[in-house]
Amino acid sequence: MDEQLLIDGCKRGEASARKELYELYAPAMMSVCARYVHDRETARDLLQDGFIKVFTKIQTYSATGPFGAWLRRVFVTTALEYLRKYDALRSSAPIDEYGEQVEDVDASVLDRLSADDLLECISRLPTGYRTVFNLYAIEGYTHKEIADHPEILRGKIVS
Repeated sequence: MDEQLLIDGCKRGEASARKELYELYAPAMMSVCARYVHDRETARDLLQDGFIKVFTKIQTYSATGPFGAWLRRVFVTTALEYLRKYDALRSSAPIDEYGEQVEDVDASVLDRLSADDLLECISRLPTGYRTVFNLYAIEGYTHKEIADHPEILRGKIVS
């Protein structure tokens, strides 16, 4: 079914349209959720919470931008709200504590780093830093947008 027809069906509360929209976007939105939390169970909870918000707020989608971008923003916000609720963003160590530990890395080592290795490195970052990295490098937020986001501490942003 055409995306706009699905959106219109969801706005009318049609269960079949909601089911199809869920099946179409759930894998991508699960990836978004999993980038912000470590365990799969919590990511599934965020996926469910995100779709509840989508179906509740779909009336506010105005089609002025791509639906996928609006949807993604709902899920990122859901993940950030979860992290704020559990104070994960505030419990990370100040960045100054890591400054002394950074070593010069041979560029050839970085060239040999696989995507899986990179994802593993990112997943080991403290939650607050991983969140800021995801927002900037993956979601495309600017430093100012991240700093202005209510769920993120300004001290985490270095431009």
